[in-house]
Amino acid sequence: MFDLRPVGYVIGLLVAALGASMSVPMLFDFLAGNDHWQVFLEAGAVTGLTGGLTAVACANAERERLSIQQTFLLTTGVWLTLPVFAALPFVFGATEARYVDAFFEAMSGLTTTGSTVFSGLENLPPGLLLWRGLMQWFGGIGIIVVAMVFLPELRIGGMQIFRSEGFDTFGKILPRATEIASRISVIYLSLTGTCALVYLILGMTPFDATVHAMTTVATGGFANTDASFSDYSGAIEYAAVVFMLMAALPFVRFVQLVGGSAKPMLMDPQIRAFFGTVAVVVALVALWKMFAIDTPSEPAFRKSLFNSVSILTGTGYASDDYMLWGAFPVVVLFFAGLIGGCAGSTSCSIKVFRYQLLIASILSQIRRIRSPHGLFSPRFGGRPVSEDVLSSVMAFFVMFTVSLGILSILLAMTGLDFITSVSGAATALGNIGPGLGDQIGPAGNFAEVNDTAKWILAAAMLIGRLELMVVFAIFTRRFWQA
Repeated sequence: MFDLRPVGYVIGLLVAALGASMSVPMLFDFLAGNDHWQVFLEAGAVTGLTGGLTAVACANAERERLSIQQTFLLTTGVWLTLPVFAALPFVFGATEARYVDAFFEAMSGLTTTGSTVFSGLENLPPGLLLWRGLMQWFGGIGIIVVAMVFLPELRIGGMQIFRSEGFDTFGKILPRATEIASRISVIYLSLTGTCALVYLILGMTPFDATVHAMTTVATGGFANTDASFSDYSGAIEYAAVVFMLMAALPFVRFVQLVGGSAKPMLMDPQIRAFFGTVAVVVALVALWKMFAIDTPSEPAFRKSLFNSVSILTGTGYASDDYMLWGAFPVVVLFFAGLIGGCAGSTSCSIKVFRYQLLIASILSQIRRIRSPHGLFSPRFGGRPVSEDVLSSVMAFFVMFTVSLGILSILLAMTGLDFITSVSGAATALGNIGPGLGDQIGPAGNFAEVNDTAKWILAAAMLIGRLELMVVFAIFTRRFWQA
């Protein structure tokens, strides 16, 4: 039996930090003269005390080195535990939500999925809206650290191909995670501040600009009204697109760019493929809107650009009900959501680089069939790709497909219709946000979904955010015997 105290120590510290962060919306409500500040005081006290006591109880553990098992448990445990406490303001507060709804909202926030169970958002206390934005903002930077530090070292889903891009971390997870987070935090905070300033200049109120900036850069998609982004049009939509695209790029490239090296950003094959995908998806949807439903060219392009980028990056904002555009754009956007952004970003889903490696592997196999005596090796960025990376990517695709099928069946067994079951499973597993149909589509939410389905969807959000294998590995017998 391996030592769980290092895992408990880190989780305790993070839970305590989450409790301390509740002082931000508490102070906001207090200064606004809103009695709702007491909710965050109570929730913060419970969260901070629990986390602090857990950290103290585990403080005598050796924390300089983490085994593979401890790292798997830490990665999963953090993302499972934080929503448990992040849900408390919704239970104690104005929504008076049942815990299943509060947990769903918290998991959706921290995994930057963006699905919501609440209606009448514009009537909620501002502190609660700020808390929704903060959850996604914390989750955004959290997943960058996970993607750059933990997943490459754990050889998850082909992420080991990026080990040379980052840092030598194995066996020194905690110190290196702190170092990497400090470098990224400056970039992340700068993007958020710039986005808020742009939103403010283009007409948002200071409060809306701040919250929407946090959820844009986190590619989370929580908005302050039920209308999502439909209340804003014109230049502000183009601005949101720019920041969603930036947030979907590898943050290590921004670190290198700030360090004076622009070449890695410009030459990254993943970034090129991502922008190529964006161009194709937007062109298909925009041309459909212009010629099939006779929409003027500029609105057609703007709405297609905004909603396509929002779905592709997993942000989940909606500036229009694209369910009314016709079957073709709905199908295009559904599959675009299963592509996602770049590895090492706040974006979600399968990620562009895995499709690149899959295509490279297929082409290499075709060449071998055509020339049996030739030597053909899949390449990525001009470098040959090792067999363990390809195997990891193939395993990820298989597990994603199988998981999507199983989740769809489980959701259907709870009474949901086919479209809601399949799109709900996809949007949760891919951390995308809205699903399809009248119930969970861009004009709806997840409020009317039954409780069993909400728990299933919350579990799918966690599994998808941690790239599937991290969570599934814990449920194997060999993991606990190692």
